[in-house]
Amino acid sequence: MTAPLLEVDSLALSFGGIDALTDVSLSVPPGALVSIIGPNGAGKTSLLNCISGRYRSKRGRIRFAGNDLTRLSPSARAAFGISRTFQNLALFSHLSVIDNILIGRHRRFSPNVLLDGVFWGPSRRREVEAREEVETIIDLLELQPLRHQIAGTLAYGQQKKIELARALAMQPQLLLLDEPMAGMTLTEKEDMAKYIVYLNRTAGMTIVMIEHDMRVVMDLSEDITVLSFGKVIARGTPDKVMADPQVQRSYLGDPQMFDSIAEGRA
Repeated sequence: MTAPLLEVDSLALSFGGIDALTDVSLSVPPGALVSIIGPNGAGKTSLLNCISGRYRSKRGRIRFAGNDLTRLSPSARAAFGISRTFQNLALFSHLSVIDNILIGRHRRFSPNVLLDGVFWGPSRRREVEAREEVETIIDLLELQPLRHQIAGTLAYGQQKKIELARALAMQPQLLLLDEPMAGMTLTEKEDMAKYIVYLNRTAGMTIVMIEHDMRVVMDLSEDITVLSFGKVIARGTPDKVMADPQVQRSYLGDPQMFDSIAEGRA
């Protein structure tokens, strides 16, 4: 059996006495696409924040590729190969698209004050390699017409793609996507779904995704974890989760919604 790439064990998190996560566990194999779903306030983003290091859990362990990350900083976790997008955009709105993506390469740089100052030797090669990698990502996400535009002037759906591009510039082993399709048009969602499928199934990237569009979740995910009030109430394949009475009752409250999704998958 293949060892999990990511293991979250009995994670607990609280804010001022309010439990955001209670004994949450998650296991993600290499190359998997796993989704986390649940109503607003269920603890989904808090879980991603714990995995990425933005929040420090009260209890529990987080292991990645056999390494204990529980007490490591966000930058240390990024160095192990974890990158993410955010539910609320975190772009540098005054910078160009290409500069925003280049920032994602920062963790791969090994600064040398002398050589960087004169932009010579390894410094120049590093810059050339970074820009080549960024151009590859721009081509993949079809951002060619936008490369020199200021990020803050672009439409919301375009900014979501730039955020994904910046996360990819880190060349991660694990990509955490926090509502990558929120606020997008149907056409933009279809494009984003296409990119996610390519990254996972062709490029072999391991992905953990939070997404509210249930059709997207059910179509793309191999495994789904359902949170409610900070606790895991169900876990399994899309078909298993759709058939779970507690999910229908606690999460959606409307079994007929899952029926329509199931018909579309048939």
